[in-house]
Amino acid sequence: MLEHIEFIINTWLNGGWVMMPLFILSVMIYYYGSEMFLFLDNFKSPNNDSKDLDLWIEDPLKAPRELRNIITYSLDNVTTKKQLTNRFKEVEQTILDGVEKKIILLSTLVAAAPLMGLLGTVIGMLSTFSGISMGAGEETISAISSGISEALITTQTGLFIALPGTFLIMFLQRKKAAIETFILTLESKSLTTLTFN
Repeated sequence: MLEHIEFIINTWLNGGWVMMPLFILSVMIYYYGSEMFLFLDNFKSPNNDSKDLDLWIEDPLKAPRELRNIITYSLDNVTTKKQLTNRFKEVEQTILDGVEKKIILLSTLVAAAPLMGLLGTVIGMLSTFSGISMGAGEETISAISSGISEALITTQTGLFIALPGTFLIMFLQRKKAAIETFILTLESKSLTTLTFN
């Protein structure tokens, strides 16, 4: 266990100063990703089972918490189909616009990770070329190996941060699309189930 910790610390130190921005970037990515995952997880939509939807429209208190809030707000004191449609559009905008903005922010952070790793690669290669220019000797070999190590570690770290982040974004986009579909289904069902003046 102690050997693993020592290896991680040595790797971190060999990556140079770019490792700190990469660390901050990874914390931001996984903080926002987790926050969005938990938010979207509150909207566990059913399998669009017609019986459940009918029951929830008739009695919103039987729906799961977040869906109950959507149904209650959308159907409360609604007297026309136009009002109902407007309410559902408002709900969709309120929920999904915020989610879309956070997905864009998350995508930007994920895209920045490999670029930050590339910056570390360039800095490491500059150190390598600087070592080569010193001439022969033990110091030269040390400078070259240090530069190559820095270049490879930062590149690897940037990719290691970005790849899971990319899959996280895809997952969040699927959850967002499922919620959007559910809201549209709920609106359609409400329009056919409820009677208006």
